[in-house]
Amino acid sequence: QVQVVESGGGLVQTGGSLRLSCAASGRTYNAYAMGWFRRAPGKEREFVAAIWRDDNTVYANSVKGRFTISRDNAQNTVYLQMDSLEPEDTAVYYCAVDTPPTPHDYDYWGQGTQVTVSS
Repeated sequence: QVQVVESGGGLVQTGGSLRLSCAASGRTYNAYAMGWFRRAPGKEREFVAAIWRDDNTVYANSVKGRFTISRDNAQNTVYLQMDSLEPEDTAVYYCAVDTPPTPHDYDYWGQGTQVTVSS
């Protein structure tokens, strides 16, 4: 089992920054990746960014160049640095962990943290 807890959401003005944290505990040692997703009001959940166990990263086009995903292996924590925030980034942000046996199939999810960007 894996437990996932996000933190760091809040209210920020357009152009501002926030850093989200995702702490994972339990059987994470063989995880393929950790990722961030978001769900905006009235929309489907969408992929934001992911970091693989080899430290490769991937981003959604909508956040590329503005968001940065990173990890602290010692703390088993993944971060999402969000800069140049726009009202369209307003959403509940979820962290998820992709564990074996199936890659690209996120198995464990956090409860989410709200990010609100005011115009």
